[in-house]
Amino acid sequence: MTPMSVRVGHGAATHAGLRGRANEDSYLADAPVFVVADGMGGHEAGARASAAAVAEFQPLVGIARVTNQDVRAAIERARSNIDALATGQRAAGTTLTGVVLTRVGDAGYWLALNIGDSRTYRWARGRLEQISVDHSVVQELVDSGQMDAETAARHSRRNEITRALGAGSVGQADFWMLPAESGDRILVCSDGLSTELDDERIARILDEETEPQDAAQRLVHEALLHGGRDNVTVIVVDALGDGGDDVYDTVPSVQSDDADIDTRPRAAAAGGST
Repeated sequence: MTPMSVRVGHGAATHAGLRGRANEDSYLADAPVFVVADGMGGHEAGARASAAAVAEFQPLVGIARVTNQDVRAAIERARSNIDALATGQRAAGTTLTGVVLTRVGDAGYWLALNIGDSRTYRWARGRLEQISVDHSVVQELVDSGQMDAETAARHSRRNEITRALGAGSVGQADFWMLPAESGDRILVCSDGLSTELDDERIARILDEETEPQDAAQRLVHEALLHGGRDNVTVIVVDALGDGGDDVYDTVPSVQSDDADIDTRPRAAAAGGST
């Protein structure tokens, strides 16, 4: 199918989880930017780090042709701001993942980005595809053939990440350019979703819920039903068809002060690889 200029609709939801700690997730869902950040560091440091990351993407809201250079510059500004938050021996840090809808000529594209273990998926033509690749200890073991995916999902080090913004990491973000096609549904989430629901369950919900806000709220709800051990944040973005202008759907204000801080940098090599 030929990529095209697209209109988008979206929904978003977040919850602190069921462990009674602060919500260190932040998100921005305002076309053409849809990103989630999962902070770490404790003592409010993670919340400040994730908020600092998404804040640098706010100036891109409403811009029709965001470039890769614009996104890279926002990430580097976020890294500098987060590094400045460091206090004592434990540095603040955050993951960052999502998509920016942009154009190449008259065609619409998803510019996907990721650093850490939050995830970006695409649901299209009845198939769920994970676009991002986790920057985590267990993913490295899977990639090297030392562990299978099923074991990795249960491994005690599954929440240790190898790249982040801040937290002493110098690892770089990954980027992908994907044609935006009518019927695409993009899911951006913190690991509070992907650790509670497997891909099969996520796909079923994305298939069953026609409205993106309903899908986002149901995904968060089911993550809580399956344990809710971490903060969980979800953005669902639908490519609706031809059009020069984006559709700006209402995004719920569901920020909460409770949650968990399970995501953490790998102690021995928080910088990861580039």
